[in-house]
Amino acid sequence: QVQHVESGGGLVQAGGSLRLSCAASGRIFNINTMGWYRQAPGKQRELVATVTSGGTTTYADSVKGRFTISRDTAKNTAYLQMNSLKPEDTAVYYCNARSRVRGVSTDYWGQGTQVTVSS
Repeated sequence: QVQHVESGGGLVQAGGSLRLSCAASGRIFNINTMGWYRQAPGKQRELVATVTSGGTTTYADSVKGRFTISRDTAKNTAYLQMNSLKPEDTAVYYCNARSRVRGVSTDYWGQGTQVTVSS
């Protein structure tokens, strides 16, 4: 079964790129939206990007033009391509999968992966 975990984080210099991957659990059905959120130390978790099952994307203003979210629905997998990284992008990045069954929405979260941008 597909594990609901994130990978691809690490240390990168400003201006560099990273690609995050999130494989949601295969037991999660009816996933409407997958997304990436991030949380810096001492700060609230914030939305980075989301993608619906229909391919509609949403981005935080701070990452527009630099980050691209994509999704492989059949594999319950989401990706976040991060280009032109800035030090302020440093945070723990969390993958989210949101399902809706019988009118009830449920969020499933990954364990988080650290992204650190130097300089």
